[in-house]
Amino acid sequence: MTTEWDALPDTVRTFMTALDTREVGRALATLTPDAVVTDEGHDYTGTDAIGAWVATAASEYTYTTEFTGATTTDAGVDVGQHLEGDFPGGVADLHYRFTLDGASISRVVIEP
Repeated sequence: MTTEWDALPDTVRTFMTALDTREVGRALATLTPDAVVTDEGHDYTGTDAIGAWVATAASEYTYTTEFTGATTTDAGVDVGQHLEGDFPGGVADLHYRFTLDGASISRVVIEP
C-alpha cells in the first residue's frame, strides 16, 4: 500500500528527519534497545554504534533530500528518498526499509 509522508508512523518520520539533521537523541528515541541499522553494507547495533553513525553518516558531504514515496508492508515501511549533492556520483535514490516492533523501529536497511 502506498503511503504519503504525513501517513507514515511518527517514529519513521522522526527518524528520517533526525537523520537528515544529525540529531542523535531524537533518532535513538525511535529505536528499540537492540535495533540494527545497515548502511553501505555495515551493520550498526545498539545505541552507541547507531548514535555514532547518525552523528557522522555522510557528514563529509553537502546534499539535499527529497521524499519520493513510501510503501507499507506487513513487516514495516519502505521509504524512498532522492539525494543530490557533492558525494561521488552526485545523485542517489535510496530505500530506507524499516522493520517495526510496535511503534519502535527494530531495524533499518538503507540501500539503492
